[in-house]
Amino acid sequence: MLREKLADALKQALESNDKRRAATLRLISAAIKDRETAAREQGRDGVSEEEVLNLLRHMVDQRMHECVTCEKTGNTVLALQEQQEADLIREFLPPQLSEYEVRLICKTVVDNLEAKGLRDMGRCMSVLKDKYPGQMDFAKASCVVKELLRPAAQ
Repeated sequence: MLREKLADALKQALESNDKRRAATLRLISAAIKDRETAAREQGRDGVSEEEVLNLLRHMVDQRMHECVTCEKTGNTVLALQEQQEADLIREFLPPQLSEYEVRLICKTVVDNLEAKGLRDMGRCMSVLKDKYPGQMDFAKASCVVKELLRPAAQ
């Protein structure tokens, strides 16, 4: 579904002569094709939707890092361009949950699983990853779960 959405967006960008958008969408498509080629060389049947989402997140992170670097060197034009590309790529990612929502969801999962200590951390994270793929930063969620489980462990 995501690939079709990207293809439709590229088609619209080409029809509306939006060169910046079309170039960024072509870059995304090329990166996905590269991953698919690599996966086939490893004997897998292409890449999953989750792998594509991870690729898009990585591309956003790259652009934000480059944006910061450009701002530090005083190249505001390039920084703005990197920011615009990151914003465009984010359009294809699921909306991220707020910190409050992540805390609330983590608390609910810990309570529902009746997790008692840090040894239950893996079960909690597994449920979060299954239910909320691409919607939360799992490194931050891991810290929240650990914080919730730590008092029970002591």
